[in-house]
Amino acid sequence: LSSAASDVYKRQMLKLQDGWINMFSRFKNNVKVTKDVGWLLPGLEVKRWFLLIFFGSIMIVLGFMVLANVRPIYLTLELIRKAALILPSNFLAAVFILIGSAIFFKGWQKTTLSIMDMDNKKGNISVLEKLYRRRKLNKGAKIVAIGGGTGLSMLLRGIKKYTNNVTAIVTVGDDGGSSGRLREEMGILPPGDIRNCIAALADDEDMITELFQYRFKNGEGLEGHSFGNLFLTALCSITGDMVRAVKESSNVLNIRGVVLPATLDDMKLAASFEDGRIIHGESNIPEAHGKIKRLFTEPEHCHALPEAITAIHEADLIILGPGSLYTSVIPNLLVDGIVEAIDKSHAKKIYVCNIMTQPGETDNYSVASHVNALITHANGKKIVDAVLVNDSLPDNISEGYAKSGSIPVRLDMENIAPIGIEVVSQKLLQENKEGLVRHSSHRVARAVYYWYRRAVKR
Repeated sequence: LSSAASDVYKRQMLKLQDGWINMFSRFKNNVKVTKDVGWLLPGLEVKRWFLLIFFGSIMIVLGFMVLANVRPIYLTLELIRKAALILPSNFLAAVFILIGSAIFFKGWQKTTLSIMDMDNKKGNISVLEKLYRRRKLNKGAKIVAIGGGTGLSMLLRGIKKYTNNVTAIVTVGDDGGSSGRLREEMGILPPGDIRNCIAALADDEDMITELFQYRFKNGEGLEGHSFGNLFLTALCSITGDMVRAVKESSNVLNIRGVVLPATLDDMKLAASFEDGRIIHGESNIPEAHGKIKRLFTEPEHCHALPEAITAIHEADLIILGPGSLYTSVIPNLLVDGIVEAIDKSHAKKIYVCNIMTQPGETDNYSVASHVNALITHANGKKIVDAVLVNDSLPDNISEGYAKSGSIPVRLDMENIAPIGIEVVSQKLLQENKEGLVRHSSHRVARAVYYWYRRAVKR
């Protein structure tokens, strides 16, 4: 009964949220009045403080008049009585209220904005709209996105436009590039994927975010490193904990949501292939060019971060992928406690499938092959309710894909149907002139979010 009541409540809240969002859109597009009227819309959590200031101001004025022995009540009533002899009382009251409220409200608004220094120099979004979005986004669905690499950061850029309650759980198996060098030399968790997720969730793509992503192109010892990786490494040394380092970095960039490593253990990846080979190291697995039979971690048992488990339990929606299947998505499932938490969670669960196969990892894989690999590494547990797939390809697809052996992931409904997983098929591509196949963060986030809303209403 409690679960059913919770579902009904969520459906009602979604309908209410949609109603306010639609009303605000209609208000902006169709109503030709001053934009200041928008401050009266519900949900901004402004009017209550306006009234508090208003009544407080009245009390202060009355107090000063009593100190000055002006007998405020008598004089006010006398003034109203004389004015009412000349003008209709209703009209007089309306004039006083409207003029007084307009003057007070404008003064309060300008004072507040001056203090906040919200000058909106980039020019496209008003303070009112920013405030309205922030209030609504704070009440959005609790979403947990699990993965790594560029796929996870792409998803986060889109999903942050629907809610501020985002938790990114990031794999820490990376051992290549700048992250691998810092991991080897400094003994820290690889910061690269964590850095990308922090930057993706940043409130504004401003200079600080660009600085965080800046990569040194030369310099002895610096070449190849990104500033964000070095910044996280320094913070980790200062705080003694990668989780605290991530939190401090997140505060600097004012991100929407939380970024968490899947584990704090020194997790390294290894893969057994069908030909009997065992390859160690995340960066070496795709280079082995074989069919992966099983992925495992060294050490065998890595313990999940407690905050990650809590986020999964409290989630309304869990998203797996997109990203490299065996080196970005599945590694999170190998951490003790992650699969069990996903399985027990009452959240809606969806996997965002890759558009193209990845040479060395998913050669000739279909959609069903991707899903079956997830289920296999989840010890047979059904950890997804639906799979999101792309149903469109550019006409001028780059020849580079064919040369590298990368082909579009085929949707094989005949193999998906027996698994009992819903297929959501939409155009997810980002348009470009080069014929490159890339996910659009906006399209992916919109498809995932609207599938979630439909699933909750069922």
